[in-house]
Amino acid sequence: MSLTIAPSTQFSSGKAGSKQLKQKAAEFLQCTRSTNFLLELIAYQKECLARGAPLTPSLLTLEHLFTELLRRDEMRTTVAAPSRTAGVPLENGNSSQLSHKQWLLMQYKESFGVILASVNHEKQTDACQALSTAMKLLVAEAQNPVELPTVPSEQQQQQQFPVGRLKQILSSMLSSERLNTHLFNRFLEYSHYLDVIYFCWKLIPSLVPRDCVPNDIFTQNLLLLIGAVSFGKDALKETNNVLCVPLEGPFDYVFVRRQINKTWNFVVNWPHGEAAHQQLLLVLLEKVLPHLEKPVLLTDFLMDSLDVGGAISMLALQGIFVLIQQYNLTYPNIYEKLYSMFEPEIFHTKFKARLFYLADIFLSSSHLPEGLVAAFVKRLARLALIAPPQDVVIIMRFIGNLILRHPALKSLIFHPAGGEASSDPFVTEERDPMKSKALLSSLWEVAALQNHVLPSVAMAARFISNPFPSVEWDLSSVLEINENDIFDNEIAKKTKQYALCIDRPAGMFGYCGGEISSQYWKLF
Repeated sequence: MSLTIAPSTQFSSGKAGSKQLKQKAAEFLQCTRSTNFLLELIAYQKECLARGAPLTPSLLTLEHLFTELLRRDEMRTTVAAPSRTAGVPLENGNSSQLSHKQWLLMQYKESFGVILASVNHEKQTDACQALSTAMKLLVAEAQNPVELPTVPSEQQQQQQFPVGRLKQILSSMLSSERLNTHLFNRFLEYSHYLDVIYFCWKLIPSLVPRDCVPNDIFTQNLLLLIGAVSFGKDALKETNNVLCVPLEGPFDYVFVRRQINKTWNFVVNWPHGEAAHQQLLLVLLEKVLPHLEKPVLLTDFLMDSLDVGGAISMLALQGIFVLIQQYNLTYPNIYEKLYSMFEPEIFHTKFKARLFYLADIFLSSSHLPEGLVAAFVKRLARLALIAPPQDVVIIMRFIGNLILRHPALKSLIFHPAGGEASSDPFVTEERDPMKSKALLSSLWEVAALQNHVLPSVAMAARFISNPFPSVEWDLSSVLEINENDIFDNEIAKKTKQYALCIDRPAGMFGYCGGEISSQYWKLF
């Protein structure tokens, strides 16, 4: 949108400027025929936007002005017909009034465009305020429409949801130049309402480019929008949860589901960079998957993602697990893929807890081959030697649970031929866990960690020297701990106080502790 900056009155900045704007807004609302202030305010908003100046005072003033004008029906150019389903234009005798209403409506549309342009302001607080102002005006317009429908219809209510305004708002957030995470986080305040969800999904397929492949930034913004307006099926039970207009009848989930599938079929087939690929999997797993009509069609996409590595492989693994668990998907090499994911890099990803959680589920069966589980135990024990302290605690609990599920693996604790670090038969480089010779090894790594400098890590590693419990350790209690938690726990522990000096010294070379001690501690 191009902004034409007109000469404007220079309003003061800071609190004085806000007070000045409020005062002039109140004067304008008392007599809307005085049009100078509204023109000056719009010009001032454009000027601030062009200069990158703070926008919040002028945005709040525009919001207050037009919300009040909408409430008063100052901009409505039609009047309600007796049928209450349509509107008719004002009569010719009111031409002066009609002209003024049309002028106010024109200024409202121009102001709304400036507000939408402010959504892409560099300062995030101003951008979020612009989005909030646009949504509040949308609500006010839904409750007090500026144009009633001129054609009667059984499906049209007197209060109409301003779909065109919503489309403008969504389009302004779908930038191809900057990632608008802050805007979609603010949009969450409105996206849990059923009417917003319904009309957003009615519009989203039309916002997806068809003639070209968008860049990664647009793709990520679109995925943020999809994640923001996705919903759980429990939300459909709250029929009165609306922002603007009550829905006519029950929520049309069949239509919305069709829109979700249509949109997703476009997005999943675009080429994705690493960041967009990771976000695509997150939105798929956490928001979209329950609404897909044929989730099994994602098999090839998830299997290709599983070979990418890093966080993308971890997320793809979760998707494959859902397909295996809920849709009877067969993946023959799933344990080899899971085994290959346990690399030192996992300790530096934010999805580390997710990998341990999924691995715990995959290895929960007591009917797995002992050689397979032993390979996971040894690989985890070897990683524990180089892992951060908080991850060592997780690994120790995980290994303990695997041994509890497979009691025969207790032979790894003190294997007679398992050797030590220099003669360990375990083949670390082997990609096939069944060929790693893990059953011939021993857990010397865990024994070494019993001498760790941190007491919490050493205590966690002592499980192999103590009687095993009758139930498994709760892995969820340690999955989210970090180094700060360990530090705080160590600091909070009570320690014994030791006296370091009997007599307080008066100086570096003076007498301390008597003449005899001073004689032997004399430096020159």
